[in-house]
Amino acid sequence: MNNKNIMIYGAYGYTGELIAREAVARGHHPILAGRNAHKLQLLADELNLSAMVIPLDAKETLEHSLQSIDLVIHCAGPFSATAEPMMRACINAHTHYQDITGEITVFETAYSLGDNARTAGIVLCPGTGFDVIPTDCLAAALHTAIPSATHLVLGFDSDSSFSPGTAKTAIEGLGIGSAVRRNGKIQVTRHGQVTRRIDFGRGTQSAVAIPWGDIATAFYSTGIGNIEVYIPMPPGRARKLQYLNAFRWLLRNNRVQNWLKAKVSKSLRGPNETYRAKHKTWIWGEVRNDRRGERKVGRLVTANGYDVTVSGALAIMEFLLDYSGDGGYFTPSALCGAELVEKLPGSSALEITSS
Repeated sequence: MNNKNIMIYGAYGYTGELIAREAVARGHHPILAGRNAHKLQLLADELNLSAMVIPLDAKETLEHSLQSIDLVIHCAGPFSATAEPMMRACINAHTHYQDITGEITVFETAYSLGDNARTAGIVLCPGTGFDVIPTDCLAAALHTAIPSATHLVLGFDSDSSFSPGTAKTAIEGLGIGSAVRRNGKIQVTRHGQVTRRIDFGRGTQSAVAIPWGDIATAFYSTGIGNIEVYIPMPPGRARKLQYLNAFRWLLRNNRVQNWLKAKVSKSLRGPNETYRAKHKTWIWGEVRNDRRGERKVGRLVTANGYDVTVSGALAIMEFLLDYSGDGGYFTPSALCGAELVEKLPGSSALEITSS
């Protein structure tokens, strides 16, 4: 065990707490940080760890606090608001940054800051959880199978329930729409507009495209210019989703957003350990070069998404604690290799076939 300093920011959130507890179980002693002093101190006292109350809008205080920190695992959402201040502070403090987001805008921001991170000699690696380790690793493996691929399709099938943070991120997306990548450019699409039928691993199902993080990250991992990501959705539910398109203007309203998020905070709790153990995830991908008639399909099975987030975030943390390579922006597969997902508890081997 090395003596480098780790900070978990947002440690008292559902996933942040899971990561903090597992880090301690592995023998690490992270510093817990966040904005809520009461919640932070309760967890720090229980785990016998140090705690720091740091607001993200206090730039000088944040950067000063990071001077002695080697790596931050950022777990405080909404990442659309919190990720960029923390990334910039990490660059200025020469501190490695990773987070557990799946938000496309955060990945694009991290990519735009890649040169700054390279100059500072630190790594920016957002998406070090279920968003997007399994799909990113599968994308990289599929690209290796067909290096000339022009189209990449990814997807996953899980019965798992949401944590409050994941649900709030989904609420933010209601007013925006879905997304795909076409000819290298991200395009916003209408909810439920892009559909197809896919066998994720439990039989062929109707599926709908969603604005998953791989729309950004898979492009940087593979260079493939046409990317879609799907989840299963019955046709009737997809039609209901399409009805929301007429109200996207309303769903973007701050008062509506705050009302919906408040309801989530009051009514939703993350799944417990027993529930998570019973609900694994099927990951699927397809890569093709239409001009050459080449096509490969990839599959793997992982543990529950939240368990993947815990083990994945800590796997990348431990990798970075011994890292001596160049700085810059990295996707999980670009940093640790496509085999990363296979090393996580509950994961099968990546399987690539021609059909």
